[in-house]
Amino acid sequence: MAGRLSDGKDVKRKPPNIYDVAREARASVFTVSAVINKKEHVGALLRKRVEAAILKLGYRPNSLAQSLANERTRTIGVIVPDISNPFFPMVVRGAEDTAQKRGYTILLCNSDGLPEKEELYLDLLISKRVDGILLTKSAGELNPRLIQVLAEMRLPTVLMMRTYPSLTEDAVITDDLQGSFEAVSHLARVGHKRIAMVGGPLSVSNGRARLQGFKKALKAHGLAYNPGLVYEGDYRIDSGHSAGLAILPHRPDAVFVANFLMTVGFLQAAQEIQMRCPEDFGLVTLDDYPWLQLFNPPLTAVELPKYEVGCAATELLLDRIDGRTMKAVTHKIMPQIYVRESCGFGLRTRSLARANALASTNKD
Repeated sequence: MAGRLSDGKDVKRKPPNIYDVAREARASVFTVSAVINKKEHVGALLRKRVEAAILKLGYRPNSLAQSLANERTRTIGVIVPDISNPFFPMVVRGAEDTAQKRGYTILLCNSDGLPEKEELYLDLLISKRVDGILLTKSAGELNPRLIQVLAEMRLPTVLMMRTYPSLTEDAVITDDLQGSFEAVSHLARVGHKRIAMVGGPLSVSNGRARLQGFKKALKAHGLAYNPGLVYEGDYRIDSGHSAGLAILPHRPDAVFVANFLMTVGFLQAAQEIQMRCPEDFGLVTLDDYPWLQLFNPPLTAVELPKYEVGCAATELLLDRIDGRTMKAVTHKIMPQIYVRESCGFGLRTRSLARANALASTNKD
């Protein structure tokens, strides 16, 4: 809002403050503050008068002052290792939607999977007085100083997708062991015998869980574990490409790739050495996206419920912020397999049909 002086110069009016609202509403500053902070002891008529004054004057409360008074900023920090990985935007979306419904906003930080950058952002979020933190832990150990600071501040922290008991037992993860088990079991049921794996880093919990599920499935189906057919990647395209160049010359029947980005790199390597899926190898990837149906062939995938992880982790964090006491919990969300042509079931079915037809002809 602006007025005009007698000499024609414009002058900006000061924005209204809480004292202006109190005068307009014929109420005390303490009453106005109580209405702004949604205290219940203010009567209905007086509350309406204050709200009308706020609306008339266009008063906007000072959020910093409110946070100092309430010891709450109503913000939560979210740290993920790679926002360019299509997995994490859906996790963050789940967190944001859930936080907004409960009156919170989020501050998003991307650690690039680097422990030093992760620690920098943890320090930053602490200094910003966030009410809690959602963290997908990068590979490596967390600085003991930060663990101690978070504990002393009693700053609620919930882990997403990866566990790290040294910091907290509160976590929401997908059941990666079961997801890997289902993926490899499906390849075995299709008829593949020599099954390879492109896994995640073993320095993080879900990388280890996915390898355990792979081994468990091989054992359950009486198949041999061959270390030469297992490659430790880092969930990025380049490591999937390197894995393809290393594994495919050994001619596995099929391969299980432990995330989508590595699958892209793996298929790029297959193209370079002129091998085709599913004619030369079957493939199942971990995590599903709508565009996987558009690949040639469409990719069989085990869906990890990304959005649900973000929602559930945020609900748990906000319950902690609200002081709801309960035992530390690690909540696992179950994956689901979507069967498409890349696993090779179509080729196997047609091959069996031809064999049966030939056997029937010979019998006749």
